Amino acid sequence: MNSAVLKRPEPIHHQVVIIGGGQAGLSLSWYMTKEGIDHVVLERNVTFHAWKNQRWDSFCLVTPNWQCQLPGYHYPGNDPNGFMVKDEIIRFVEDFKGAFNPPVLEGVEVTQLYNDGHGFAIETTAGAFTANHVCIATGGYHTPITPRMAERLPPRLTQIHANQYRNPGQLPEGAVLVVGTGQSGCQIAEDLHLAGRKVHLCVGGAPRVSRFYRGRDVVDWLHDMGHYDLPVTQHPMHEGVRGKANHYVTGRDGGRDIDLRKFATEGMALHGHMSAVDGETIGFSADLKRNLDEADRVNESIKDGIDVFIAGRKLDAPFEARYLPVWQPPEDDPPINLAAEGIGAIIWCVGYTPDFSWVHLPVFTGRGSPSHIRGVTAVPGLYFLGLPWLHTWGSGRFASVARDASYLAHQIIHSNPKARYAPE
Repeated sequence: MNSAVLKRPEPIHHQVVIIGGGQAGLSLSWYMTKEGIDHVVLERNVTFHAWKNQRWDSFCLVTPNWQCQLPGYHYPGNDPNGFMVKDEIIRFVEDFKGAFNPPVLEGVEVTQLYNDGHGFAIETTAGAFTANHVCIATGGYHTPITPRMAERLPPRLTQIHANQYRNPGQLPEGAVLVVGTGQSGCQIAEDLHLAGRKVHLCVGGAPRVSRFYRGRDVVDWLHDMGHYDLPVTQHPMHEGVRGKANHYVTGRDGGRDIDLRKFATEGMALHGHMSAVDGETIGFSADLKRNLDEADRVNESIKDGIDVFIAGRKLDAPFEARYLPVWQPPEDDPPINLAAEGIGAIIWCVGYTPDFSWVHLPVFTGRGSPSHIRGVTAVPGLYFLGLPWLHTWGSGRFASVARDASYLAHQIIHSNPKARYAPE
């Protein structure tokens, strides 16, 4: 009896394959569509998955709406100095997508990317693809970090990561321990605090910034001062700035500072880094005062720069008195007993690690980060888009993703993307 031989389907070829269907990937798709270049966007989940499924209910932008400038589609509302909330953000990006109908395949996960000797080979859960050009636009926040010390905590505790938090009601009754004070940690702690929950907050080394200073949003001042146009190559920290935490602030209720010292006067318990776990008892590093002082120092240094800018341009801006700390931590930061404090949940807000294990191409540093110049790698035809500080401060957000996508589109268009894939 003859047995049929199942032939593997031939790979589907596109001139350009874009991996990731967020605002970065679809921004490049917009330029490819405009130029009539054959391409496809492969998205593991659904387009704008992070906005839809990894943000808490009260989430809002921390930068003003006027900075939302996607290709051919800017913020259309009547509150340019406001801060869109979650549902408005989703509507904004969906309207951008609907304006040009990009060729997106949702629910398609890329499992392998390599060079097969003829061009790029892309293995996916929906079959194989080939391409002359590939842009990885999956961002850099892939795997939530949960410290190993979490394994030693009592099983009774509810433990979630920041990307799983939605609202105070999803947590068991009682106090909540929030670990980490980047933007997510501070805003989640505020959300719980405003809901009347007792919050214990482990304060890290992230800097802070005032929402307003001398009559304007600080973002407006920094924009006029050129901070959002400064290339990473000209930044004093150079590529080191890519690993630096963003300043914490909020756009909630029209925008305001996040002052952890003020929260302390209202009953929030502040601690240093979590350093030890012994059953129900956790200990802290003696760095709370240093972390609060350093966050304030950064904030005041930003104001110093704004003052110099105002004076140099002879601008008419109202005088504003400088910040005075409203609370000082005690000298000691003793361990606490979780059960005695009534803590029933812990939210880990300590960041993410990138996962590019599926990319089998020599484009990474010794630490596993993509090596590139403005998104262009040493492998011809391979690009990254949507990473923090890809080129400027705004690269990983709405502010500059269109500019970055335009630059990569130029690289693709002028490197003969219509050369045909020619397998042997």
